[in-house]
Amino acid sequence: MWKEIGHRESGKLRPNSFINRIRSNRSSSLQLSNHKEIVSSHRGSINSLQVDLTEGRYLLSGASDASLAIYDIQRATEYEAGGLIAKHKPILVDKQHQNGHKYAISTAIWYPVDTGLFVTGSYDHHIKVWDTNTTQVVMDFKMPGKVYRTAMSSLATSHMLIAAATEDVQVRLCDMASGAFAHTLSGHRDGVMAVEWSNSSEWILMTGGCDGAIRFWDIRRAGCFSVLDQSHSQLGRRPPLADPSTTKVSTPKARAPHRKVGSGSSSKHSGNSKILKHAKGSANKRLHPGLLTSQDRATAHYGAVLGLKATEDGMYLLSAGSDSRLRLWDIQSGCNTLVHYEIVRLQSSKAIQLAVTQDSGIVFLPCMTSVKAFDVWSGKNRMTLQGHYENVNCCCYSTHDQELYTGGNDRQILIWSPHKLISDDVDNCDRRTEQPSAVDEDNWSD
Repeated sequence: MWKEIGHRESGKLRPNSFINRIRSNRSSSLQLSNHKEIVSSHRGSINSLQVDLTEGRYLLSGASDASLAIYDIQRATEYEAGGLIAKHKPILVDKQHQNGHKYAISTAIWYPVDTGLFVTGSYDHHIKVWDTNTTQVVMDFKMPGKVYRTAMSSLATSHMLIAAATEDVQVRLCDMASGAFAHTLSGHRDGVMAVEWSNSSEWILMTGGCDGAIRFWDIRRAGCFSVLDQSHSQLGRRPPLADPSTTKVSTPKARAPHRKVGSGSSSKHSGNSKILKHAKGSANKRLHPGLLTSQDRATAHYGAVLGLKATEDGMYLLSAGSDSRLRLWDIQSGCNTLVHYEIVRLQSSKAIQLAVTQDSGIVFLPCMTSVKAFDVWSGKNRMTLQGHYENVNCCCYSTHDQELYTGGNDRQILIWSPHKLISDDVDNCDRRTEQPSAVDEDNWSD
């Protein structure tokens, strides 16, 4: 770290590059936190975790005992061991609410705009919208089957849609503005376990089903416009955009005289015919996949798609399947990038929640009782995080603190923090009293 600070002082590193490098170093040194602990209030396996997108302060969790909880991860409830261990107890707990869920909560997400609302989905076939301040259900959607995952677009300015992945073959979009279903997306041949909005467009939705297919939808149009095929591959990352300042400008060449043809017309007509042929060819490429049987039945995994996660730049998509494979897809071309990730054993009976760092350099994948961190671009296993006693179901990465939160069947929420450079014993402020420590006091302090 001191090397990066020296380069920043000397001007070798720009501010943005310095920040990105520090964040990358912190995310690469995660370990089980010994100074921060979450006191779980759940009595069942934890199936979903999410930190709010506005403040990065509140952690929302949902469990199989139909309970949900909210934790303040920035301000501790109490301290132990002389102020060295911060305890974070839930500031909101809901169990057996009269209008709450009856069965396991499978997904819990924040409303992207603020923390005043959050959304939960359950195996009781219901999706509920909650008011955080009153802990009351303000909206209820009845689904045709078990709800596996829900998602809302963080970019949306024109709609308030909740995408729902259920055991039904159709994907439904719930409109919070009207309280009714807005769309029904048909195309999967089995239940849908994963759903993810694009990070580059508020209209693009990506879904993964038990039929092994990953489909792309433009919700403004009918039908999906792309189906990923694992055999359609392209090695490596997308080449970077060319720098306009370094591109060569071609010099105009002397025009060749037009040759006359038998009808008396010039060769310009042949150029126009080429353009028409190219337009017809591009039109054929834009055919709806449903009209082409081979494309419509393409599969991304040899089993159910258990989880989807888009990179922060919106250019790539990570998918995990019950075939023990993790794949990286180029969203623009729909190609499998052929990054070789280690074959891992994954749960096949329930959806899993992946996490990606802010620079999209590391992906965290729940693998039974551990969490594996892979380099997104090389596929190398960076680290294996072991701390849970039972299977891990969900991962959530906090971009504010570069911390990872994991939940599993052991009913625990573990915090994985970067390596601390400065000891907690030497601190400028006593955490319990929030006053300067006696070591730092002087005779002229007010």
